[in-house]
Amino acid sequence: MRLHDLKPRPGAKHRRKRLGQGESSGHGKTSGRGGKGQTARSGSSIRIGFEGGQMPLIRRMPKRGFNNANFATRFVAVNLESLNKFENGATVDAAALQSIGLANGPVKKIKILGTGKLEKKLSVVADAFSASARSKIEGLGGTCQVVAPKAPAEKVKKTEGAKKEQGKKVEGK
Repeated sequence: MRLHDLKPRPGAKHRRKRLGQGESSGHGKTSGRGGKGQTARSGSSIRIGFEGGQMPLIRRMPKRGFNNANFATRFVAVNLESLNKFENGATVDAAALQSIGLANGPVKKIKILGTGKLEKKLSVVADAFSASARSKIEGLGGTCQVVAPKAPAEKVKKTEGAKKEQGKKVEGK
């Protein structure tokens, strides 16, 4: 096979739809836009879900329950097999994983999964470990250290004296 023998697969190439080229073309007169109205005009677009001023379906439907998608803990998954890139006895942490491109992306937490075979003794520091990953790492004499989660900042409660002072400031205006 040579370069001049290559052809696209059947059905992969289409002719351009030529609009407004007479009635017999099938795309004449209104050029596939139907008759009159907002969608027949140039530059017209109606946002998704808009129902012409009628209350949209998404707003008519009752909203119930709780969706945890915004609050879920997301991890970057790193398989054991990919940790073989490090030298024997090395300490593997988030910075080391990012430096070789194993834990890239916006997610900050790292979880080590047990897929593959680990061949080196490593000291691994991560946010979470699967049970199989922990047993394989410790089976070779390595260590698994879980990073302690950061405690949320405590809200400062106002004392009685502070409340009274704030009340005086409001009255003094």
